[in-house]
This record gives sequence, C-alpha cells and structure tokens, in this order.
Amino acid sequence: MDPRRLLPPPPSSSFSSSTSSSLLLLLHLPPPPSSSSSSSTSLLLLLLHLPPPPRPPPPSFSSSTSSSITLIYECCLLARAPDGDSALLEETWGQTLGSNSSSQNKLSERWSSHLHQAAEHSQHQTSHIQRSQFSQMDDKTFLVKMNGNGVLGKTALNAKTLGGAVVNGRGVLGNGINHVSMNGSLYPAKVKSRRQRWEVKPSEMANNTLNPIRSIVDEMKLTPNRDKPMIALSIGDPTVFGNLPTDQVVLQAVKDAVDSQKYNGYAPSVGYLKSRQALANFYSCPEAPLDAEDVILTSGCSHAIDLAISVLCNPGDNILVPCPGFSLYKTLAVSMGINVKLYNLLPEKSWEVDLQQMESLIDERTSCVIVTNPSNPCGSVYSKEHLQKILKVASRHCVPILADEIYSDMVLPGYSCPSMASLSSDVPVISCGGLAKRWLVPGWRMGWILIHDRNDILGSAIRQGLVKLSQRILGACSLIQGALEGILNNTPQSFYNNTISLLKSNAEICFEELSSVAGLNPVKTSGAMYLMVGIDMDHFPDFKNDVDFTERLVTEQSVFCLPASAFEYPNFFRIVLTVPKEMMVEACSRMREFCLCHYRPSSRGSGHDLDQ
Repeated sequence: MDPRRLLPPPPSSSFSSSTSSSLLLLLHLPPPPSSSSSSSTSLLLLLLHLPPPPRPPPPSFSSSTSSSITLIYECCLLARAPDGDSALLEETWGQTLGSNSSSQNKLSERWSSHLHQAAEHSQHQTSHIQRSQFSQMDDKTFLVKMNGNGVLGKTALNAKTLGGAVVNGRGVLGNGINHVSMNGSLYPAKVKSRRQRWEVKPSEMANNTLNPIRSIVDEMKLTPNRDKPMIALSIGDPTVFGNLPTDQVVLQAVKDAVDSQKYNGYAPSVGYLKSRQALANFYSCPEAPLDAEDVILTSGCSHAIDLAISVLCNPGDNILVPCPGFSLYKTLAVSMGINVKLYNLLPEKSWEVDLQQMESLIDERTSCVIVTNPSNPCGSVYSKEHLQKILKVASRHCVPILADEIYSDMVLPGYSCPSMASLSSDVPVISCGGLAKRWLVPGWRMGWILIHDRNDILGSAIRQGLVKLSQRILGACSLIQGALEGILNNTPQSFYNNTISLLKSNAEICFEELSSVAGLNPVKTSGAMYLMVGIDMDHFPDFKNDVDFTERLVTEQSVFCLPASAFEYPNFFRIVLTVPKEMMVEACSRMREFCLCHYRPSSRGSGHDLDQ
C-alpha cells in the first residue's frame, strides 16, 4: 500500500501561483511574526495530529519572488535536524524559481538572512520546546506528501552552521514522501541502500581468534587401532575417567545453596560480597593481605585471564607469555590486537625462565608479564628464589605481573609453591585462579581475580576498569557463589591429599617408564597435572614432526598425547597424569612398543641434554 494513503486528504485550497505550492510544518513551534500577505502565494498548514496553533499570515515577497515562499520555520527545524537532513536544500531550491537568475539572487539573499535569524531563534527555543511540548507527543513518525514541485529550488547556498546542523546546499523539503519525526527533523522516507547485494562478513576479532590446540588437533587424522581401546592422555580435564570425583562436602555445599533458594537470581557483576570475602579470607596472608574489594568472581579462570588482559592492555601493546605456555593467552591477546612476545622456558633447568631473554623482550609497550606457576603444560613448580628473580625483572621495568595460579597447591611432595604476591614488595600482581583443578570441578565455571597492589600502583582506575569489564557479561554461576564459602572452609585435607597421591604415582610411573625408552626424553614434573616428553626426531625418520609422531601413535597404539606444537614448542608432547594408574601403565607400555618399532640409530647427537 502506498504510505501516502495513510493520511487523510488535506483541506482543499486554491493556489494563485502555477509555479509553486508548499507545506509549512509548524510542529508546535511559536508562530512567525505577522506580515502582509501576497496575493500570489498560498500557504497550506498541515497539523500532524496536533492541536492547530493560530494561523499566521504568509510572509510577503516582492513581485520577482512571488512564485515562492520562504519557510522560516523550516529553518528552525533545520537548526535542530541532523546534518544529513539539510542535504535536501539544494535538491528543491531551484525548482520553484526556475531559471530566473534575478529571482534566484534576491531570494538567495533573503534566505540567507532568514537562516541566520532562524538559527538565533531556534537556539533559544529548542530546549524549551523539546521539554514542554515534544515530551507530550508519542514517539512516532508521520508520512507527509509534499504538494507541488517543492518549496525551494536549486540555487546553491554557502554552507552555514545552524545550531549544529549544516546547510550544505541541499533543500529541506522536496518531491514525494518525507518523514517528519517528533524531534522536528525531516528526512527522506525512501533512502537508497548503499549496499547493492548481501555481504555479511565476520568481524576482525572473530577472524583473529585462533585456538592453536583446536587448529592442530582438528587437522590430525586420528584413527585409533580397532584392536586396542583408546587411551586419551591429551585432555586437561581431571573428571574424564571418573577416577577423581570431587568431595561429598563440595557437593553438599551446592545442594544447600540450591535448597536455600537464595541464589536463583542475578548476582552482582563482581560476585556476592559474602563469597568474595570468603575467598579473601582463604587466600589472605600477612605478606599479601586481601579484602573483599580485592576479589572479582568470574566464569572460570579463563574468564579471569580475559578480564585481566583486557584491563591492562590496549591494541598495539604487547604482553610476555611463557613458551611453552597455555595457548589461551595468545588466543585472547591476538583477537584484541595485542602483540604476544614469547619468553623461553628451559627444559634442562626444569622449565625455569630464561631471565635474560625475557628481560630483553620488554619495551615501553609491554603491559604485563604472564607467569604460570605451577605450569601448564610443563608441570613445573618454581622455587621461591626463582620467583623473586622474575619479580626483580618486572620491578626494574615497572611492569605488572599476571599470575596464572589455577594449579596453586597442586604440588607434589617435596616442593612448595608460594604465591607471586606473597613475594612482591612493589610489583602489582593480578592473580587468576578457580575451583576447576584443585577441587576437580572444571564444568562449574567458578574463577576469580585477586588484586594485590599494596603500594596502590594500579590505583582505582584498574579496579574500576575490572568492574566495568565484569559488567559486560554476568560471570560466575550464582549457585556456585552461594556454595563457595562452604567449599573453601569445609573441604577436608584428605581430599586434597588423595588427588596429590594419584598425581605423584602416575608422574613416577610415566617418568621412570619413558626415561628408558630410546628416543624419548621426559622432563620430571613437580606439580599441576602434566608431564612433558621430548622427542629426538633424528632417531625417528618416519615422522616429520611431533604432530606426525603423535598422530601415528594414535593410529598404531590408540594412545593420544597432545603434540607440544600446540604450545609453540615443537618436538615435545604433553601427557595428562589424571588417568587411572593401570591405564597409565598400559599407555607407557604401548609408547615403548611404538618407539621400538620406529627408532633408528643416528650418528648425530640427540640435541636434548635434559636435567632429569
């Protein structure tokens, strides 16, 4: 249906001029000053569902301009309209005056004068009109049919700024249908689309997002041996095999939270105060005290890392990331336009940081240094002395630390793992953690940020930034928040001990068995849930790299280990230590058989002198 038919016909009116007829839209504006009427000009007033104001007499014009009407009130509308609305002026300016240059010049001068007067008038009236009158109207758009060839013609005007709107040489009103909105702006109803065909593209952020683990694993041809059951040592999920359930106390805390019906609604974006205080109490120590204001609850540790990187970095900045290291750091950073610099971990020194190489990477655009301790994928735990050396580097260059401590306290007997914050005297530390690994519930998605800033270096700006970022998506599950205090305070030590006992047993089996396999060089683990194994590729000419090696291991022996190319560290693979003990023994036996089948002597050195 033609939208022009939606309006009732305007009242009949005769026009004395054959060259021009116009509509004046008064939209509750004050009437114009009275002036004498010209017998050659007619004015039609259309009141768009509004009470009609007193009908003002039309302005008078000289005989040379008797075919036109200067609509001062359109100037007022124009003064409040968006810049694009003034683009209509040129289109209709010349239609009324035709080719009469004398008429054009006189009306142009007259129009310019009215524009300035209208601008001054509209600046005083706009605020009052919008508050007292337009606020009473429905927020609707009306369709208006313009009678005749337009109000104004094509004589160009110099650009004039009217209350923020620019008269750029195009007319206010023209032929056909126009929208008149309640804020006084006029714009074409039928606007030609800039796009001539469908072309919906993904964002740059989406295109820049890449998970190295998925990109590598998805390309692998994994066809297990049908005669052997699959043993997956690749997934960092301690719940996969069912041999590591969480404690009954942990489950009961969640059941109590459900039964209370207090946690069915939205929680504050940073988490319930009671839950944050429980975390602060749990992790606070004299060297690194915490309060509830220092805690933000998140949807898992990954979300915490995302918030921390987002609040510290701008596009074009860089962060320092361990290599080998958790692939998520790079996935998040690159998607946000942040550069990643890899600092080396040394397998011959139990994966300690190459401090000199790390320090050489720091420049004026370095926003933070990420330290993972205990380490995924290495299974290493740094000593107090080594952590202090890392802090000294950060202190010299005034760079904060982002500490990924999701595996804190998952440390094998004989090792200790102090938090970074407890050793820092001046370096701000943003610590990220969660329930996933120590409490064996990765699917519950409960993580947190602990802000350690004893010298107020980060100040309120970083804290407020984290709060704002947490408001983008409400994070941690409210039910788990309700259970958090009970989980932290009531989980028995025996539960933690049982987990550590299994990890220790499997780590010893794996290291001892694979150390005696020709061509493999396992690095002894001290924490977390992983063990890294080096491959002497010179002795395995059948394979191009670690990806090819692990792919064939699946095909022939149905054992899947994650190639360390996923961590940007080729010619290694990672083993997850959370499988049942008998499964670990079987997996090591199959790997021995596989290597014996493919191992070839080589006159060249192995290239790996590991401190085992």
